[in-house]
Amino acid sequence: MTLTRREFAAASAALLASCGGGAPPPRPRPKDAAPAVDAHVHCFAGYDDPRYPYRPDAPYRPEKAARPDQLLACMDGAGVDFAVVVHPEPYQDDHDYLEHCLEVGRGRLKGTCLFFADRPGSPERMAELVRRCPGVAALRVHAYAPERLAPLASPEMKALWRKASDLGLMVQIHFEPRWAPGYEPLIEAFPSTTVIVDHAGRPLQGTPEEHARVVGWSRLRNTVVKLSAILPTTQYPHRDAAPYVRRLADAFGPDRMITGGGFAAGATPESYLVAREQQLSYVSYFSAADRAKVAGGTAAKLFKFT
Repeated sequence: MTLTRREFAAASAALLASCGGGAPPPRPRPKDAAPAVDAHVHCFAGYDDPRYPYRPDAPYRPEKAARPDQLLACMDGAGVDFAVVVHPEPYQDDHDYLEHCLEVGRGRLKGTCLFFADRPGSPERMAELVRRCPGVAALRVHAYAPERLAPLASPEMKALWRKASDLGLMVQIHFEPRWAPGYEPLIEAFPSTTVIVDHAGRPLQGTPEEHARVVGWSRLRNTVVKLSAILPTTQYPHRDAAPYVRRLADAFGPDRMITGGGFAAGATPESYLVAREQQLSYVSYFSAADRAKVAGGTAAKLFKFT
């Protein structure tokens, strides 16, 4: 059974709510330790700030705000140095709120933009955004729901991917495993462009055979896996993601694995830290040095925070 965006958001919110309280303070790190980086954050102005309305064609509309100042407070309390604001779908290709977030972040936040290959002028608008807002580091491409499926095989998508590559952007892909084959020609066509696989390729939203295709991308050296939005067995679909994540981690290794998540409306430094450490628990068998890479060292290099 496939999770809808709404069902997944509800499950994620329930997970965060269950994490409140009891979190230990962030452990002090040596001066020369790798920075801690949250590579997957969504920020929303909510309904209270009319300057940043959701687009009419938004697939969902969070009511409560998850602002960049709240994010920074959570980061400070949880010992996170930097974060990547992944521009969310409610704003579609209007990046005003992303630009606001990066301005508030003052160098601690970078961003991922969202443009659509089948909308005329998208490559040019993306180039203008990057010129205006150099903190934008990646383009996100969705293949998640059939009604919002990116035209992966089209000349327009190849042109958008090429423009991202020319601009020095990474490409961040979000998909259900059944759509993975559509990305492969693009990943191979632009081998110098780093491709970040969101949410570990959503292993619980496809068959083992479909997700094995994602694991096989470890042979493509420009791919990186993001450990994020991995739900525990107490949440739908009540399946254990650990074996899938283990296969990914063993195939890609710590130099090609990053992590993110845990911030949302109502998050506290304590709930944020617990959610972050829950994601990192999937690579607890890594050495301390390799866990530090997943926790931020690898992302810091990719997103040029250091």
